Amino acid sequence: MSPTSVLVLGGTAEARRLAAVLHRDGAFAVTSSLAGRVAVPRLPCGEVRIGGFGGAEGLAGWLREHGTDVVVDATHPFAARMTANAVAATSAAGVPLVVLRRPGWTEGPGDRWHRVPDARGAAALAPRLGSRVFLATGAGDLAALAGIDAWCLLRAVDPPPPPLPPRHHLVLARGPFTADAERALLREHRIEVLVARDSGGELTAAKLVAARELGLPVVLIARPPAPDAPAVASVEEAVAWVTARVSAARERSTPRPPRL
Repeated sequence: MSPTSVLVLGGTAEARRLAAVLHRDGAFAVTSSLAGRVAVPRLPCGEVRIGGFGGAEGLAGWLREHGTDVVVDATHPFAARMTANAVAATSAAGVPLVVLRRPGWTEGPGDRWHRVPDARGAAALAPRLGSRVFLATGAGDLAALAGIDAWCLLRAVDPPPPPLPPRHHLVLARGPFTADAERALLREHRIEVLVARDSGGELTAAKLVAARELGLPVVLIARPPAPDAPAVASVEEAVAWVTARVSAARERSTPRPPRL
């Protein structure tokens, strides 16, 4: 029996873990798709393709052409356009889809969080909380934050394109970062406010830990609405979902012996 073809829409740590788990199982042929926004990405196990598909229609065509059996959308929780394309494309191509989204963060004792609906809300609120702001949002939201009236610390893997805040300092670095490193960074640049997306996950939570320990306010940008698709919260749940769907499909396709 030929391996089940799985497309993992990735770029996250969960996507790399999922590809590794499925790749070790000879029952799956895994292709991971990366958006190509980072010059030197961390590559997962198995086949890898880099670059866009050309929207939902292009992705649907790719799924048909490659005989894809299952799609797992393990993109970043804020990659709303890619997720919408995945939902539309799999529906058009008749391919099962599951969305892997790690849970968002939960505020705890000592946290000083201010939740806002979007990046523009963060740009309006952060300067009222402090004059030196760490925009720990990645490059995706920097354009919406470009008009912020504060001195800003930016951090990215590659130099982000304009527009950028007029008063800023850029640090090029790739995570994950420890709480000690984040605390040192906040102190070095005399940061008074942290702005972050509610991405969730342990690997990216160190900045929140450091802000709590230093007593800094955090402006947390809310996630886009959840897609209208089956969803799981962990790699283990995604593996179980894919395995169950494949088993059910094979059972339906296996001819049953005639009744005597």
